[in-house]
Amino acid sequence: MSLLHFEDFQPGWNGTFGPLGVTKNDIIDFASEYDPQPFHLSEEAAKATFPGRLIASGWHSCALLSRLVADNILNKAASLGSPGIDEVKWLRPVLPGDALRAHAFVTETKVSQSRPDIGLVKFQFELLNQTGKPALTQTCWIIFGRRIPGEPASDTGNPRSSRAQRAQTTSSLIPPALPFGETIPFYEDLKPGMLADLGGHPFIENEIIRFASAYDPQYFHLDPIAAKRSLFGGLCASGWNTGANWMRLFARHRQYLSDLMETEGKPVPQLGPSPGFSNLKWLKPVFAGDILRYRSILVDKRPSLSRPGWGLVFHHNTGGNQHGEKVFEFDSVIFWQKRDN
Repeated sequence: MSLLHFEDFQPGWNGTFGPLGVTKNDIIDFASEYDPQPFHLSEEAAKATFPGRLIASGWHSCALLSRLVADNILNKAASLGSPGIDEVKWLRPVLPGDALRAHAFVTETKVSQSRPDIGLVKFQFELLNQTGKPALTQTCWIIFGRRIPGEPASDTGNPRSSRAQRAQTTSSLIPPALPFGETIPFYEDLKPGMLADLGGHPFIENEIIRFASAYDPQYFHLDPIAAKRSLFGGLCASGWNTGANWMRLFARHRQYLSDLMETEGKPVPQLGPSPGFSNLKWLKPVFAGDILRYRSILVDKRPSLSRPGWGLVFHHNTGGNQHGEKVFEFDSVIFWQKRDN
């Protein structure tokens, strides 16, 4: 089969792919590693939370969309990665038993000014459940190689390895510095400028391959040898792996402070789900051996109109590597409990 190139993706190009089934164990397994909040971990515990039932992590739903896109578009094309995500909206929860499909629609294309051999394609993606309703929408640019004039398309532009076997991750987490003293404030006490140092995460080769095998099976995330011939020059982590590890540290950081407050008999404010995020940028590749330290700064808050006992809290989040380079950033929003809820 001939590879798709930049020229094959014109505005209006579209397709729907899937289905991909999601089980209760899938939801719990992902959350146990990357987003261990009660409404992602246990049907019983979820009943007392904001969503009221077991739902998939939003990062899990993004990873499932990534898998559908990789299998059905990127691995059939001269794909060269993505610079980031303009916006994700989580519209409906992904539930146990859902059968998900991805709908892709091209809205815009442009040739790179600095690299005329590549082009960028803007996609609008929807992750649809079995009823045809969107669980999430995502807008992003993806980079593709251009077809050399006069040459036919071929399969040689996208070297791939066989699917890597699941490997056990042995990395350890780097402890965070504690923000806000040693407590989690209620919504009323939050102030712009509050900074949370979430700690760090070392990216190792088997973790990069394991995550990519499940959610983003592109050759530059799977095969160290083939990746050397890619735009990145070496094996690098999926952007969704970078984001999932931010979520892992955010959740671990909150759990540490929650346990500390409960030991001291202090009330602990709940956090609800997030309606989405925006302006996610993968600024530099994350290679095996890199250590990312993540931070989150509070930039704004406002009362929720739909949930009177809750507020919406906005953060700017970053990840920097061991060289002091910012490699990852995005803007997030989360429901945060008020004191009198």
